[in-house]
Amino acid sequence: MKRHELSGLQWRKIKGFLPGRPGSVGVTAKDNRNFVNGVLWVLRSGAEWQNLPAGYGKWKSVHKRFTRWAKGGVWERIFQMLLGDPDNTYIMIDSTIVRAHQQAACGKGGVKTRLWAVPEED
Repeated sequence: MKRHELSGLQWRKIKGFLPGRPGSVGVTAKDNRNFVNGVLWVLRSGAEWQNLPAGYGKWKSVHKRFTRWAKGGVWERIFQMLLGDPDNTYIMIDSTIVRAHQQAACGKGGVKTRLWAVPEED
């Protein structure tokens, strides 16, 4: 399994909620798992869609399908299903994993922002 791709367990949890699966209404997708892995690659890497590796399909087709699924609420249904999972330990976020860059703090002396609409005092 590659770093950006779904594990077998993750795939089994969501595959029944995706359009294009065999037996569902509409066209059967060629490979939903490869498509989802391509979307995850873009989202996790922060790359632009145009830089999607060819193994995931044509970037424009993947992007178009991603957009259709977003408009159709597919991603929302997946997230809602995952939120309702009683074994949901994989989306917990607490302050131990949230870090700010050392320069994110204002530094000594507080903020030195000048309010442009307010006249300065002498």
